[in-house]
Amino acid sequence: MKILNTYILYLLIILSATSCDNEAPIKESQLDTETPDLSPLDIWIRENYIRPYNIEVLYKWEDGEVDRGRYLYPPTENNVQPLMEIVLDIWINSYNELGGDEFVKVMAPRQVVLVGGHNVNPSGTRTLGLAESGMKITLFEVDELDLQDKEKTRRFFKTIQHEYCHILNQTKPYTPEYGKITPGGYDGSWHLFTVEEAREQGFITNYAKSNDFEDFAEMTSIMLTYSNDEYEAILNSIQSDEGRAAIRAKEDIVATYFSKEWGINIYNLQDLTFQKLIELTN
Repeated sequence: MKILNTYILYLLIILSATSCDNEAPIKESQLDTETPDLSPLDIWIRENYIRPYNIEVLYKWEDGEVDRGRYLYPPTENNVQPLMEIVLDIWINSYNELGGDEFVKVMAPRQVVLVGGHNVNPSGTRTLGLAESGMKITLFEVDELDLQDKEKTRRFFKTIQHEYCHILNQTKPYTPEYGKITPGGYDGSWHLFTVEEAREQGFITNYAKSNDFEDFAEMTSIMLTYSNDEYEAILNSIQSDEGRAAIRAKEDIVATYFSKEWGINIYNLQDLTFQKLIELTN
């Protein structure tokens, strides 16, 4: 019996070897292992974002990068570099100049996703940007960039500053006292108020009424996209002493937060970013 079992084992080994010998050899890998060709835009992104800051700029999407339940589309390729040059100059260079060369390298999203058109909400409002878990910023309406239009360009700056403020807050939270300045004014129906009405209630924009997290980012982004004179003119236009005082109190907390947590004088940052805006749009 033992001899029979040994014979059967040898026979199986021989048959297996014969079977393998009859198969056609694989001459090369069936996977595409070639390094994809980089376009001039890809090379520019690599040299200005990926290598120095480890920030990936996505303008050609993969599944899951955006909400597939909405009508969203990638930006026109010719609009990508002009926008990202603005982002580099106003956001990255400004923070590095005042916070040190390593500031954005340490405090940066790992991805910036660009969307060509509008992100329209069921309420009829439009989302201009998103910040996700401190790792990803999505910017919408890239195809509407017009450097000859100061206000439209300012809107892009504001979106960038707003979303980056969220990333800073997610890393180092601001004091809970901020939300206690106008606690009764937060309203999920913020879009039903005009900007002027919101300011009379102590909010720098109507979107700031949505919650204190957005309120803080709106205060920061308004301060960083308007000159100090323009900002003061906004406050002077408010008729309500209570509304003006509330915004001043929020401004003080924002300034203290940037100074204490990040070592940056926000008024110096305000001057720097506004000067860059003027240079780009003139």
